[in-house]
Amino acid sequence: MDTKDWQAIIFDFDGVIVESGDIKTQAFAELYRSYGEHIVTEVVRYHRQNGGMSRYQKFRYFQQHLLSKPPLTIAEEHMLDQHFSELVIEAVIASQAVAGAEMLLQKAAARIPLFVASGTPENELRTIVKRRGLSHYFTEVRGSPLSKQTLIADILASYALIPARVLMIGDAMADYHGATLNRTAFLGRVRPGDENPFPEHVKIVPDLCSLTT
Repeated sequence: MDTKDWQAIIFDFDGVIVESGDIKTQAFAELYRSYGEHIVTEVVRYHRQNGGMSRYQKFRYFQQHLLSKPPLTIAEEHMLDQHFSELVIEAVIASQAVAGAEMLLQKAAARIPLFVASGTPENELRTIVKRRGLSHYFTEVRGSPLSKQTLIADILASYALIPARVLMIGDAMADYHGATLNRTAFLGRVRPGDENPFPEHVKIVPDLCSLTT
């Protein structure tokens, strides 16, 4: 997995570049805590099973399938989004980097274009990337509301990249599906102690250190 093998690398952000997965999980739990522990348990379960999915899609699912309420209005969705951002943004900015991530970015950015394709809202994501001092490593930083599949497709088309020569690094099935549907290579990051969500044939790493050698 030497960077010279690739024309470009597309990274997911949470759980790939920064150790922020637990931060997002805790935020979802806090957001729905007033509905009781059963709802919180189901919210956390769905969030963990659908890593990489836009928070907006999760809000809509919780509203209709867990709370059995009418669809969210634009104002209600905006309020949830704002509250969620308040719970996570500073914590994500301050969170620990995935081991090897910053060294990989430094090494690879000198040779090939790097991109982010994340389920985090794009404006919020760009703020986090900038405040962590990482913006200069990336040719483009992309986030929701577009799906992972669409984000990857847009990057491939915009920069005339050959899918087979592009590596997507992700920690969730949404990342894997987005890569597979766009015919890019894929590497899964599975944090030590976490359950591996990927099919058996998918190569996985515990961190990004092996990509820096």
